[in-house]
Amino acid sequence: MDGLIVADFTQLAQGPWATQMLGDMGAEVIKIEPIKGDWMRHYSYGNLYPAGESISFVSFNRNKKSIALNLKDGKGLEAAKKIIQKADILIENFRPGVMERLGLGYEDMSALNPRLIYCSSSGYGSSGPYLKRPGQDLLAQSISGAPSLNGKKDDIPVVTAVGQADLLTSLFINQSILAALQARYTSGKGQKIEANLLSSIVGFHIQEITAFLHKGSSPDRSESGIPNPWVGAPYGLYHTQDGYIAIGMNSVQKLARVMGLEKYNSEAFISNNIIENRDQIRFDFGAVFKTKATWEWLDLLLEEDIWCSQVNTLDDMVNDPQIKHNKMIIEIDHPSIGKVRTTGFPVSFSETPQRIYRPSPRLNENAEEILRDFCGYEADDITKFLKQKAQL
Repeated sequence: MDGLIVADFTQLAQGPWATQMLGDMGAEVIKIEPIKGDWMRHYSYGNLYPAGESISFVSFNRNKKSIALNLKDGKGLEAAKKIIQKADILIENFRPGVMERLGLGYEDMSALNPRLIYCSSSGYGSSGPYLKRPGQDLLAQSISGAPSLNGKKDDIPVVTAVGQADLLTSLFINQSILAALQARYTSGKGQKIEANLLSSIVGFHIQEITAFLHKGSSPDRSESGIPNPWVGAPYGLYHTQDGYIAIGMNSVQKLARVMGLEKYNSEAFISNNIIENRDQIRFDFGAVFKTKATWEWLDLLLEEDIWCSQVNTLDDMVNDPQIKHNKMIIEIDHPSIGKVRTTGFPVSFSETPQRIYRPSPRLNENAEEILRDFCGYEADDITKFLKQKAQL
């Protein structure tokens, strides 16, 4: 994506991870922030602020340049429009209507730059009964019905620890932008893309929802904690002598034969997804799994091509040999923090590999460069601009 310019008006997670991925793939990302900065600069997982920098902001904002603009001020708005005029892609995740009120809506920006691909992302969409509701990952997950699929029977519904709706939307944004770039290649015209958290997470649960629609009623969660209510024995996680083991889709009979559990070593249990009596089957297998250590079971089961794996903690994961082989934990230099360890690139390209060429920017760090290169300001104009109230 070298040579493509992204006007990034996003904050928090869904937008910033999308624009970070575009930056990882070579696009020049201009992060246009409020005067006080992206909301995520003032919030961090675990209240972690090394050298005053939010670890959450650092996670989602590498390979970008930052300029802080007051979009309610004429000079700040003018600078934003000059950036947009040169951009290939604009991404924003304000509440619906904010960009229009600022004079930066799609119709106006398309007239200014007809080749512009304009992506808006919100909680629930740009219209509808939830238009004025606040949109956030937990809320979108909850409305989607997905939490009712997680946890044990009679437990409170369980949402995922990771911001699933946010990050899924990031992926859908990037997928759609790439399609829009291809459409522009043939038509010469940009277009508007709309994404939202709720639709993303509903779309992600295509298999679960399709099964529900066919059955006509919700599945029962298992009493023993099988991870998916649509799935039967022997699927799930089990205690071992020293930790946990994960057992995937396997024939109950085959697993029983390898483990010496004669009760289930018969043709009646050949299925890899027994729903009836699944909790009792799980209980019986669980008792046997506790008799050996995790790696003893793995050595035995993998030899028989049983679908299984160890259950890593985060500390285990970082040191896992496949994680190391895939280079999924990397280290970058940050001007304030020093060395920052973070996740690597999940996809590889043979000819155009991603790279990290700058850490997350400090607020307004690249203002002079952006005003010069994108807005066409001379040195005196830049000095005056940075002194004005628009930048305070």
